[in-house]
Amino acid sequence: MKLSITLEGEMGLNWPRWQRLVTNVEQWGFAGLYRSDHFVNPYPPDLDALEAIVSLTYLATQSQHLHFGTLVAPLSFRDPIMLARQAMALDDLSGGRMILGIGAGWMEREHAMFGYTLGDVATRIQRLEEGLEVMTRLIRCDEPVTFAGRFFQLHEARLLPRPQRATPILVGGNGRKRTLPLVARYAGIWNCVVGSVTIFRECSLLLDDLLLAVGRRPQDVKRTVTVPVYCWRTPAELEARLHWLRQAMPGLVMPTEALLDLLRMQFHATVGTPESVIEQLRAYAAAGAEELMILWFSPGDLEGLALLAEHVMPHVTT
Repeated sequence: MKLSITLEGEMGLNWPRWQRLVTNVEQWGFAGLYRSDHFVNPYPPDLDALEAIVSLTYLATQSQHLHFGTLVAPLSFRDPIMLARQAMALDDLSGGRMILGIGAGWMEREHAMFGYTLGDVATRIQRLEEGLEVMTRLIRCDEPVTFAGRFFQLHEARLLPRPQRATPILVGGNGRKRTLPLVARYAGIWNCVVGSVTIFRECSLLLDDLLLAVGRRPQDVKRTVTVPVYCWRTPAELEARLHWLRQAMPGLVMPTEALLDLLRMQFHATVGTPESVIEQLRAYAAAGAEELMILWFSPGDLEGLALLAEHVMPHVTT
């Protein structure tokens, strides 16, 4: 299993922090570095939120080995045609390291704030399905593409220059009725979003069946999972891990043990000492996860990432 980092970029990410993260995450040997794609937090206060595509362009030119991408870009405010074009360019610029992560959109606050239409769940899924159809055809087809949908239209459209490879498309989500069937039809990578080992295993088995039903093989889709991780050796390190979360979410006013319980139960977080974290992450590998993206809420907490790189990563990666 590979170990990567994904940043919640709306929780205080700015250029100095991103530049330090790109340098250190690569030097410490993580496989990848991903970005959420949001304007603001779900709830006030609003912190720095560095724009995702521009920040990935910096990463593409300032790193050599990291694969990277959006985790995920919502088609509720991202135009899939422009997004496919940007992803293809970033993939070529980086020598084939871009992963285009796509989602339906969910955060009501940012859509209301900036005037984007989120829509009900059925609308979001239909828009996502159309967007995936448009993007996969534009990326994978060398011939001009025509498409007429409710949300998107193409008329003999072709993106040039053609990419050196078909940029991989990742679909994030655990929805068994709507999202996983779209993964089976369109994605090369599936990301289980903040799921327990049990949720990951059950959804992965269902995905096997869905892939076979559309004429694909289970091995055609890479299995990945996003998991919040809080790791510490001392009480002071524990408080440092939780500092950024409490700053971004002031509503989490509760004792430390109660907060850890909340993270375990509601967010399926992996928490504990390095030895405990190693054991918990190995369970995902045993369940079939090929890459685990550590969901990192603290863009300024380099010490926490260094701890994971030194004391956890060597024991869970292959």
